[in-house]
Amino acid sequence: MGVYNTLMERGFIEQATHDSELRKYLEEQKATCYIGFDPTASSLHVGSLVPIMSLVHMQRHGHRPIALVGGGTGLIGDPSGKTEMRKMLTLADIDKNATGLKQQLSLFLDFSEDEALLLNNADWLVSLSYIPFLRDIGRYFSVNRMIKTESCRLRLETEEGLSFIEFNYMVLQAYDFLELYNTHNCRLQMGGNDQWGNIVAGIDLIRRKQRGTSFGITFPLITTAGGAKMGKTAKGAVWLDADRTPPYEYYQFWRDTDDRDVMRFLALFTFLPMDEIRAIEIVSDDELNAAKVILAYEATRIAHGRKAALESQGATAGTFGARDIPNHILPSSEIPRRTGEIAATEMPTTHVDEEILRDGIPAFKLFVMIGLAKSNGDARRLIGQGGGYLNGRRIQAFDDLVKIEELDKGQILLRAGKKRYHKVVTNK
Repeated sequence: MGVYNTLMERGFIEQATHDSELRKYLEEQKATCYIGFDPTASSLHVGSLVPIMSLVHMQRHGHRPIALVGGGTGLIGDPSGKTEMRKMLTLADIDKNATGLKQQLSLFLDFSEDEALLLNNADWLVSLSYIPFLRDIGRYFSVNRMIKTESCRLRLETEEGLSFIEFNYMVLQAYDFLELYNTHNCRLQMGGNDQWGNIVAGIDLIRRKQRGTSFGITFPLITTAGGAKMGKTAKGAVWLDADRTPPYEYYQFWRDTDDRDVMRFLALFTFLPMDEIRAIEIVSDDELNAAKVILAYEATRIAHGRKAALESQGATAGTFGARDIPNHILPSSEIPRRTGEIAATEMPTTHVDEEILRDGIPAFKLFVMIGLAKSNGDARRLIGQGGGYLNGRRIQAFDDLVKIEELDKGQILLRAGKKRYHKVVTNK
């Protein structure tokens, strides 16, 4: 099966230009495609996985993906999907964030021997001369057409409106496509559905300036069955950076997937065969829970490696118990299926009197009590430096009170630094 059909079957494609021509292009040649990633943070998050996974599928089918870090466009800020102007970032912020994105993308894509390219549009955008750029590129853009695009129209309807600097974003993104077309023979741009107008603008620019043919694909906005934006939780974003969201917490995010989302998320966020995934539609109860465990394992393995996935599975088994995973549920997964095969990593656990939590106990004292810190001073320093976590949330002050309301499924999960976990349960 070709990559276009693969992406379509797994739910990646919302819109595409020149459908038949695009299919032919991807079937007959080694194509070069690209997706842009704005460096608005030092880490990508789960909401970025759809574009990342699409590039991985492209590479697995023999095509060459380009991951384009928006070091230049990040100085402007994309108005697409935003009701207000983005916070302006400094060059130092952009450079720091771009470095983090490069490291994470390298975990998913093979950048060796020209198999994939990792580029930064600051390399050609920052040095542009304004007047020559307007004469050479700006003349191909119609303001009338630009303001009719959804990203512009929505912002023009707000009280704040659309700033001139943001209005230029479409032109710069289109220029990116032209640059990659000229230098790397890149003829396919992909992105979220909110990027449709920007992608089409690039296709039109290539056609008008170079008389070339190029293509575009957009992805649907992924929301959970409950209507939440993908990757957003009550605790905040689920990051791909292991320092910001440790593998154990990443695993738990996927393990807690709504029953209604399991099949769809397996298709989007794993590489398991679709015939096995479709078989999940008719299962329920224990077998559906087994599918969630496999989803969590596979998603964690892809993002953090097999060792982290096994450790997360083992820690979960040690904390919550484990059941055998039937062999007929997603059989292509390499996950350990027998409870005896799971290297159960029993999470250290301390039982405390319920009264202590009813009254509230300062976080630093609790850390000392359960052994996550050697002394009150150590605990204060740990929490003060941002290394203390409660149920995945960073503790803001060393003397924050930990109360009974923090119990989640009868327990409180504490973390010191990156890897030291401890479970607190109550004695009633």
